[in-house]
This record gives sequence, structure tokens and C-alpha cells, in this order.
Amino acid sequence: MRKNLAILTLLLICASASSLLAYPSVFPHGTTIYNPEKAYNGYTLFSVDNFGAFLIDMRGNVVRQWKNVGNVDHPVKMLPGGHIMGATGKEGRIIGHEDSNDLAIADWNDNIVWRLPNAGMHHDFEREGNPVGYYAPGLEPDVNKGKTMILSNKIVKKPKISDKPLLDDIIYIVDESGQIIWQWLASDHIEEMGFSIEARNTMYRYPNYVMSRTPGMVGGDWIHLNTASWVGPNKWYDQGDERFHPDNIIYDGRQTNTTGIIDHRTGKIVWHLGPDFESTKELREIGCTVGLHHAHVIPKGLPGEGNILIFDNGGFAGFGAPNPTAPYGMNNARRDYSRIVEIDPVNMKVVWEYDANKAGYRDMSKFFSDYVSSAQRLPNGNTLICEGSVGRLFEVSPTYETVWEYISPYYQPKENYNMVYRTYRVPYDYVPQLKKPKEEAIIPPDNAKLRVKDLTTKK
Repeated sequence: MRKNLAILTLLLICASASSLLAYPSVFPHGTTIYNPEKAYNGYTLFSVDNFGAFLIDMRGNVVRQWKNVGNVDHPVKMLPGGHIMGATGKEGRIIGHEDSNDLAIADWNDNIVWRLPNAGMHHDFEREGNPVGYYAPGLEPDVNKGKTMILSNKIVKKPKISDKPLLDDIIYIVDESGQIIWQWLASDHIEEMGFSIEARNTMYRYPNYVMSRTPGMVGGDWIHLNTASWVGPNKWYDQGDERFHPDNIIYDGRQTNTTGIIDHRTGKIVWHLGPDFESTKELREIGCTVGLHHAHVIPKGLPGEGNILIFDNGGFAGFGAPNPTAPYGMNNARRDYSRIVEIDPVNMKVVWEYDANKAGYRDMSKFFSDYVSSAQRLPNGNTLICEGSVGRLFEVSPTYETVWEYISPYYQPKENYNMVYRTYRVPYDYVPQLKKPKEEAIIPPDNAKLRVKDLTTKK
């Protein structure tokens, strides 16, 4: 039974990758669009599995590469002074397991200056001082001290959820010495997440049973958290709404199509979005989030501060009653395009949204990454987007104009894909080792007139 479920999951993933993510076989790489007057100019950081971390300027030039950190899946983040933080070593993701990765900080010269052994980080982490891991004025992460929050996995048995072992998600916080001072296990709070009877029945039978990246560890990846960040200072808490206490933690569940805020003191979920998007007019207008990533509160000091920004992937996810496209009730929500949605979490209103139609395309699937991906609000009001499945990083204005675009040229050696999990933009002064580069525009050619030069023709 478990083998059959694993095969079914693999077939669904392969079908999605082969049939939904269609794009040209020949297209330019590197920076393809750059408008210096409209973009938020700085350096862009991203990591690529097996390559490490790259820092590029606005014209796509690699100004630094780190090989000791960011060389396994998931994000790498910039700290002030030219430091970066991310996973290194082994690929395992089980907290404390000997085959799990370390979380580490490397300096400009790629020397490890801090390490948490066998952290088992998957998908996200945060360093005290900054709630979300990207630049916001006055919210700088601590390099040499401070707490660290980490998202990891743990194998548990919870018969009320499923008769199969679960690959559960654990969020934990360590102090400066690496000692755990707080932890939260997702499965302990399933009753607070609003699942229907149909969803719970499907989850019990088919809890997304998968092989983990840790050798010998398998379990039901029932919620699949991919984001964990602090709520951080915000106007809602300043106005008296305790749900948005700065120490509270926001997460999203890719497999369950949900977002929640955890009360740091009690561990209870005090704000929740999904999985039922039909119960109120406000939720129907927001629309179902499917397979989402990078749900976070926009930090104080940035346009839209206090709102929740989500990369709503689409693809397939969720649990519920069987339907024609999900005969077993697993992955019963489906959508063949992505969107970025910004939500006022108190009034439950969409305040900004980006999709392919708003960018001027007729076909909604022109913007579509059904896995990985991220969105960062920039100080000038633009949004930096990582359309991760196709390695496309781009910056859009509030009126949907693309003012910068970069296509990753880094393909996996054994597989033909250039996936980027997440990306971040930082100001120039985060990297004092470099001189500010020239900000020269890159104007793309007219695609209808662009031709590949015949290199075999002799003149």
C-alpha cells in the first residue's frame, strides 16, 4: 500500500512537471530586462543545489559565489557585512539526525563562522533581528549573536491523524549556544486548523506518504510547511490586536493550502486562512490558495507593512472529498497558474494581486510555478518574485510593469532544470566589500523579431 502511494505521488509530480510547465526550448539567460530608474537597485542572492550561493548585480554579473553554504536545497539569506546563512553538509532534514544538514553562517571569504550541527533545516529559518529574512529598514539580522528559528522535520506516530508514521513539521528556536528554548509540532494542533470530516478521512488514508531526504526515514508529509517567520513589529499589534504579537510565528502548509499564526506563548493557532474558502464572502473573494509558499507578514518600514504576502503557486494540493481529478480525495484542489496575493489579515481583503493576466498575457499559465518560489516586498513598493520552477527572478511595479528580469543559467548536471527555491534583494551597503556597480539599462529586443544567428554560415 505504501509503495503504491509513493508511485502515485511520483506520477502526479512527473505529470505536472512535463505537461504543465511548458516553455520554449531556446531562450536567453542572465539579466534580460533592467530599468535602473524604476527598479530597486542592489544585489540579488539565490542558491542552487550542488552549486552553492550566488550574489549577482542588477546586470546579472556574479559578484560572489559561496560553495560552503547554500549547497543543499532551500534558502540562503544575506546578513549585513557580506555574510550569508543557510544549510550545508548532508541533505537530511530530520532534527538532530546524524545524516541531517547543518545550519551555518559563512563570511565573505566562504569561511564558516557559526554552525548549528544537524539542524535538519528544510525550507526556512530566521535570525533574530529581522523577522522574515529579507531587507527592511531598521530590522537587521544579528550576525554574531541572537536566537535562530528553524523549520525541520520529525517522524511521529499520531493515530488520530493517520495509521501511518508522519513526516511531521517542527518549528524550533535555539539560543546563542544552540540550545533549544522553544518548539512547536504541527500535528499537535490539527484540531485548530479547520479540516472537514472528508478532509480528515482522506488524510487518514493518504497522508502524502513520501521518502524523506534522510536515509531510511519515511512518513506522511501531511502538511508540508515551507515557511516559518516571526510576525515582527506591525501596526495591528500597535493597535491592540494580540494575534499579531511580534514574537508570534506565521507559517504556511503547502499540502493543506493553509496559512496560520502561532501564539508564541501558548502554541495555539490564533489566525488561520483556509482550507475552507467558501464559508464567507471575504474568503471567496480571496480565493483558495493552492500549494502556496512564502506566506509572511510584510515588515514594518516597507510599503504594505502588516499585510500578508503569499506566493500562491497553484498546481495541486489539499485533502477533501473525491472528485474527477482527485479520485482518492488527495490533491483535490487544482489550478494551472500562479499568483502573488497580498491580504489585509484583519479585514480579510485582497489589497494587491499579481498574475499573468495583470501582466498583460492572455494565457494565465504564462506565470506558473507549481512548486518552490517566493515574493519579497521592496522599499520602493515593487515586488521581487521568484518563479522558481523555471529559474526566473523578476521585479514588478505596483502597476505590474516588469522592471528587472533574470533567468538562471545554472542547470543541474544530471537533470535539465534550473530551479531556484527563493531569492532576496539586499541594498548595496549590505556588502561593503564591493564598490557600487554601474547601473546601466538592459533593453530587451522585440521577441517577434529576435532570431538565433546561424553559426554554421560562413561569410
